[in-house]
Amino acid sequence: MQAITVRDRNAGLAGLSLTDMPYPHAAENDVIVRVHAAGITPGELDWPATWTDRAGHDRTPSVPGHELSGVVEELGFGTTGLSVGQRVFGLADWARNGSLAEYVAVEARNLAPLPADIDHTLAAALPISGLTAWQGLFDHGHLTTGQTVLINGATGGVGSIAVQLAREAGARIIGTGRSANRDAALALGVDTFIDLQTEKLEDAGEVDVVFDVIGGDILDRSTALVRPGGTLVTIVMPPKFQPKDGRAIFFVVEPDRARLTDLATRVRDGRLKPVVGAVRPLTEAPAAFAPATRIPGKAIIRVAED
Repeated sequence: MQAITVRDRNAGLAGLSLTDMPYPHAAENDVIVRVHAAGITPGELDWPATWTDRAGHDRTPSVPGHELSGVVEELGFGTTGLSVGQRVFGLADWARNGSLAEYVAVEARNLAPLPADIDHTLAAALPISGLTAWQGLFDHGHLTTGQTVLINGATGGVGSIAVQLAREAGARIIGTGRSANRDAALALGVDTFIDLQTEKLEDAGEVDVVFDVIGGDILDRSTALVRPGGTLVTIVMPPKFQPKDGRAIFFVVEPDRARLTDLATRVRDGRLKPVVGAVRPLTEAPAAFAPATRIPGKAIIRVAED
């Protein structure tokens, strides 16, 4: 099969190449998925699991990409709950070969059935962003109706879904980002937008929950905005500071078949619209990682036609 692989950590984007790779092996409780579309996260080339397995051993050449949508091709021993020929979407394991390939081996529990009326391209934009947004807002932030949430990076892949989920939950939403993203943020449903280039973050006032996907100085300054009893949640790095009389949480998204199913239902009902950015064929996947070529929304690699 063909796949995008990385071999040299120091080579950066130049180390990405289209390669012939062996067809994957389906371990116990795995399925082999014929990938139709894959989502990429630009920073994943810096993740340790891209280069080493769970024991710390080098696993290059490795295949990046952890979001996928496709069709079950083969079942591993003991696999239940899915069937050959079924449309599925979900997350590939962090420390195994990923979804920028024609076929990928995935634990069955990391996948959910994909309804026939959701396109693979749209489905591939949902797993990491959707699960991260839900887990950050509700599982960790405990956001409830009537509360105020500050979402740093409100128009990105994760932030845009977080805005839509928070809006449906009945929260007041303050979104931050660049001036060029103001109209997009307001269209998604933020009540107030703060331009981080020209306006003061501190003008947001006290909030019940901060959901941060930016990190750095913005994360540090957001800490002081959390009111007593509130929560700061980030996916970028462990926070340096704790909110006064509040909590600070750093987390990594976890697979959740039931939640993926719920997110797909929201997409079908029109209550949730993942923001899809550039869509490229597998041969152009390396270019999708380049900062200069990125456009708003989730970058999707089209591997096979429906």
